[in-house]
Amino acid sequence: MTYSLTVRDHMMIAHSLAGEVFGPAQRLHGATYVVDAAFRTAELDADGLVVDIGRATDALRGILSTLSYRNLDDEPEFAGVNTTTERLCKVVADRLVAAVRAGELGGGTVSAIEVTLRESHVAWATYEVTL
Repeated sequence: MTYSLTVRDHMMIAHSLAGEVFGPAQRLHGATYVVDAAFRTAELDADGLVVDIGRATDALRGILSTLSYRNLDDEPEFAGVNTTTERLCKVVADRLVAAVRAGELGGGTVSAIEVTLRESHVAWATYEVTL
Protein backbone atom coordinates (compact mmCIF):
# COMPACT_ATOMS: atom_id res chain seq x y z
CA MET A 1 0.00 0.00 0.00
CA THR A 2 1.28 3.46 -0.92
CA TYR A 3 -0.03 6.93 -0.14
CA SER A 4 0.52 9.75 -2.62
CA LEU A 5 0.14 13.51 -2.49
CA THR A 6 0.48 15.64 -5.63
CA VAL A 7 0.93 19.38 -6.02
CA ARG A 8 0.82 21.31 -9.30
CA ASP A 9 2.29 24.52 -10.71
CA HIS A 10 3.59 25.68 -14.08
CA MET A 11 6.64 27.23 -15.70
CA MET A 12 7.36 29.02 -18.95
CA ILE A 13 10.80 28.66 -20.50
CA ALA A 14 12.62 29.33 -23.76
CA HIS A 15 15.21 27.00 -25.24
CA SER A 16 16.48 25.34 -28.38
CA LEU A 17 17.41 21.71 -28.88
CA ALA A 18 20.54 20.60 -30.75
CA GLY A 19 20.24 17.75 -33.23
CA GLU A 20 18.36 17.03 -36.42
CA VAL A 21 15.99 14.71 -34.54
CA PHE A 22 14.38 17.83 -33.03
CA GLY A 23 13.40 19.32 -36.40
CA PRO A 24 12.01 22.86 -35.96
CA ALA A 25 12.62 22.71 -32.19
CA GLN A 26 16.28 23.29 -33.01
CA ARG A 27 15.36 26.94 -33.29
CA LEU A 28 14.72 29.02 -30.20
CA HIS A 29 11.15 28.48 -29.01
CA GLY A 30 9.08 28.70 -25.86
CA ALA A 31 7.36 26.04 -23.82
CA THR A 32 4.81 26.26 -21.06
CA TYR A 33 4.76 23.24 -18.78
CA VAL A 34 2.16 22.17 -16.26
CA VAL A 35 4.26 20.53 -13.55
CA ASP A 36 2.97 17.83 -11.19
CA ALA A 37 5.06 16.64 -8.26
CA ALA A 38 3.83 13.50 -6.52
CA PHE A 39 5.25 12.40 -3.17
CA ARG A 40 4.83 8.78 -2.07
CA THR A 41 5.12 6.96 1.23
CA ALA A 42 4.04 3.64 2.72
CA GLU A 43 3.29 5.22 6.10
CA LEU A 44 1.70 8.54 7.02
CA ASP A 45 3.26 10.66 9.76
CA ALA A 46 1.62 11.15 13.16
CA ASP A 47 -0.56 13.92 11.71
CA GLY A 48 -1.74 11.74 8.83
CA LEU A 49 0.40 13.45 6.18
CA VAL A 50 2.56 12.33 3.27
CA VAL A 51 4.05 15.85 3.16
CA ASP A 52 2.58 19.22 4.08
CA ILE A 53 0.64 20.49 1.04
CA GLY A 54 1.56 24.12 1.66
CA ARG A 55 5.24 23.38 2.07
CA ALA A 56 5.30 21.13 -0.98
CA THR A 57 3.53 23.80 -3.04
CA ASP A 58 6.00 26.44 -1.88
CA ALA A 59 8.99 24.19 -2.60
CA LEU A 60 7.77 23.41 -6.12
CA ARG A 61 7.01 27.08 -6.80
CA GLY A 62 10.48 28.06 -5.58
CA ILE A 63 12.18 25.49 -7.79
CA LEU A 64 10.19 26.47 -10.87
CA SER A 65 10.84 30.17 -10.26
CA THR A 66 14.56 29.51 -10.84
CA LEU A 67 13.74 28.15 -14.32
CA SER A 68 10.73 30.21 -15.41
CA TYR A 69 10.98 33.16 -17.78
CA ARG A 70 14.51 32.21 -18.73
CA ASN A 71 16.21 31.11 -21.90
CA LEU A 72 17.69 27.86 -20.64
CA ASP A 73 20.29 28.01 -23.43
CA ASP A 74 21.88 30.90 -21.48
CA GLU A 75 21.92 29.13 -18.09
CA PRO A 76 25.37 27.77 -17.13
CA GLU A 77 23.94 24.65 -15.48
CA PHE A 78 22.52 23.54 -18.84
CA ALA A 79 25.58 24.31 -20.96
CA GLY A 80 26.18 21.58 -23.53
CA VAL A 81 22.98 19.61 -22.81
CA ASN A 82 19.58 19.55 -24.42
CA THR A 83 16.93 20.78 -22.01
CA THR A 84 14.42 18.17 -23.09
CA THR A 85 11.21 17.69 -21.17
CA GLU A 86 12.68 14.48 -19.75
CA ARG A 87 15.82 16.21 -18.51
CA LEU A 88 13.83 19.04 -16.93
CA CYS A 89 11.72 16.45 -15.06
CA LYS A 90 14.90 15.11 -13.47
CA VAL A 91 16.17 18.58 -12.57
CA VAL A 92 12.93 19.39 -10.75
CA ALA A 93 12.81 15.98 -9.06
CA ASP A 94 16.41 16.20 -7.87
CA ARG A 95 15.73 19.61 -6.32
CA LEU A 96 12.63 18.25 -4.59
CA VAL A 97 14.67 15.36 -3.23
CA ALA A 98 17.07 17.88 -1.70
CA ALA A 99 14.13 19.71 -0.09
CA VAL A 100 12.74 16.46 1.35
CA ARG A 101 16.14 15.42 2.70
CA ALA A 102 16.55 18.86 4.29
CA GLY A 103 13.23 18.36 6.10
CA GLU A 104 11.60 21.32 4.35
CA LEU A 105 8.32 19.57 3.47
CA GLY A 106 7.28 18.10 6.80
CA GLY A 107 5.27 14.91 6.78
CA GLY A 108 6.58 11.40 7.04
CA THR A 109 9.26 9.44 5.26
CA VAL A 110 8.92 10.02 1.53
CA SER A 111 9.82 6.87 -0.40
CA ALA A 112 9.55 8.26 -3.93
CA ILE A 113 8.97 11.45 -5.88
CA GLU A 114 7.48 11.53 -9.35
CA VAL A 115 7.65 14.68 -11.47
CA THR A 116 5.59 15.07 -14.63
CA LEU A 117 5.96 17.95 -17.08
CA ARG A 118 2.98 18.29 -19.40
CA GLU A 119 4.06 20.07 -22.54
CA SER A 120 0.58 19.87 -24.04
CA HIS A 121 -2.63 17.89 -23.69
CA VAL A 122 -1.11 15.15 -25.86
CA ALA A 123 2.53 14.99 -24.73
CA TRP A 124 4.28 14.79 -21.35
CA ALA A 125 7.25 13.18 -19.65
CA THR A 126 7.71 11.75 -16.16
CA TYR A 127 10.73 11.04 -13.98
CA GLU A 128 10.48 9.04 -10.77
CA VAL A 129 13.18 8.77 -8.13
CA THR A 130 13.20 6.41 -5.17
CA LEU A 131 14.56 7.83 -1.93
